[in-house]
Amino acid sequence: MSKLRRFILVLAVLGVAFAFLFPSLKWYLWTPKEDQALAVVTREQIREYSRKMALGDISELKKLAMAGDAKAITAKDYAFALKAATKAYKDSKKATPATWTAKAVLYGFENEKGAYDAVENLYRAHVLSLKSLHNNALQLGLDLSGGMSVIIQADLQALATKLGHSLSAADKADAMKRAIDILNTRIDTFGLSEPVIRQQGEDQIYVEIPGTADPERINSIIMGKGRLAFHIVNAEATQALSAYLANNPLGVDDKTMTVADPTIVPAGNVIRKEYKKDSYGLDEFMGTYVVINAEPGLDGTHIQSASTSTDSITGQPETVFSLDKEGGELFYKLTTANVGKPMAVVLDDRVKAKATIQEPIRDQVRMSGFGQEEAQNLALLLRTAALPVELTVASQQAIGASLGDDAIVQGEKAILFGLIGVFIFMFAYYKGAGFNATLAQVLNVYIMIGVLTAFKLTLTLSSIAGFVLTVGMAVDANVVIFERIKEELRAGKSRKAAIEAGFHRAFWAIVDSNLTTIIAALFLAQLGKGSIQGFAISLAIGNITSLFTALFVSRLLFDFETDVLKAKHVSISWGVK
Repeated sequence: MSKLRRFILVLAVLGVAFAFLFPSLKWYLWTPKEDQALAVVTREQIREYSRKMALGDISELKKLAMAGDAKAITAKDYAFALKAATKAYKDSKKATPATWTAKAVLYGFENEKGAYDAVENLYRAHVLSLKSLHNNALQLGLDLSGGMSVIIQADLQALATKLGHSLSAADKADAMKRAIDILNTRIDTFGLSEPVIRQQGEDQIYVEIPGTADPERINSIIMGKGRLAFHIVNAEATQALSAYLANNPLGVDDKTMTVADPTIVPAGNVIRKEYKKDSYGLDEFMGTYVVINAEPGLDGTHIQSASTSTDSITGQPETVFSLDKEGGELFYKLTTANVGKPMAVVLDDRVKAKATIQEPIRDQVRMSGFGQEEAQNLALLLRTAALPVELTVASQQAIGASLGDDAIVQGEKAILFGLIGVFIFMFAYYKGAGFNATLAQVLNVYIMIGVLTAFKLTLTLSSIAGFVLTVGMAVDANVVIFERIKEELRAGKSRKAAIEAGFHRAFWAIVDSNLTTIIAALFLAQLGKGSIQGFAISLAIGNITSLFTALFVSRLLFDFETDVLKAKHVSISWGVK
């Protein structure tokens, strides 16, 4: 590979690593603790917080304006109100006031509701951006930052009712094993690693998930049944129900989902609410009810695969399902018999979307009406198959870090002291070349953390141990290269020729030694669990990145000294010139 290509490759790798590391740097170094606390609350709490803060800001500004207070409003106290007012003035093409007073801020909006909505939107966007930043940042394990402890109750009685017979001990054990396997798959698919999942008693599952406690995210993984079904809509009954509710707004009992006038809903049909996503990503009842066939035309158990895509016309996210052979035949018969009729997509007893059947559909179904995140979560849940048994959360609590900040500081010191020790030895033994090796190792740690973040792996104390071990092992490649270069120099070759031959002759020896370690680490990662898996993954990542830094970064440093600094000799040994 040419020098220019090596240089571009190194820059590209460092740039990509920084892109993945930036959210972590922003989260851990530049995000205040109070903002970090906001990022892990539920969306319901975000909505409550945003509305409360917006109402407080507007109410206080209104009081100041009515009192005739002409003092300047500071961004420290009313940052979002000032930002919203500035935008409102710009949009309405009004002259921005020289001094922001309470009256001037409110004057920028058409009315009080407009001011409230604008400020609320900014609070909402701020907290949701914090939540997104937190999800993209490097997550710490239970031993470093704590996490969530959840006890899940399996409803074995409901499973027995569904199967039509009492469960034997073997049936119960099989159902619990399958549920644990699916939870393991879901948690791994959602980007969380090193969980503790084990059966507790006959019908409970104990789960520990590392990272800052985010009950909403954890519940979406554990409780997301993905109970999807397609129901034919009874359009006439739905229209009759709408007409009835126009005169009787409270005519539907929301608990039993029945209507006071039983003649409106024919036998074999049920009432369901229709939902859409609000600006917080929460299901919002649209105020409309839909009458659907009680029996689903097709349920989610026939879904073979699921993915997300974007509608080419509307640009909205959609979830695409591929059905198995039996499901394809059932769905083809259903859609063939009901061409021209509306069909409802019902997820966990909520009507999420409706569409008129235009033509028979056999194998692939496209669903829209979801936000991007919900479409992705739905696809992930359905890919892991339906749970064999209904699960409910029996208890849920945050658990503290067993080691915490002290362990993080000690881990940082271990890596730092390891780098310093390596630097001292390499510089003392290999002189200037030792400096190249040490710089390559600093970049190696940087790239390792970038890779860890890119794959959304969890940093634990065992992962840190893998990093420390990698720092010590990574210089092996440099040692092999340097010894080869020294041999070439002793043979009388020039600096450029010795470096070229040294790297060339050491290449396969370095690849072989690192490859065996990587293979062992990958097997350990597959067979091990918990801290063993974390150690193995970090060791494998470290060996891969150390290969890159030894063969590309270190070589680039030598070439820089040769071509730019015009060095004639190699500073690589006290006895070799």
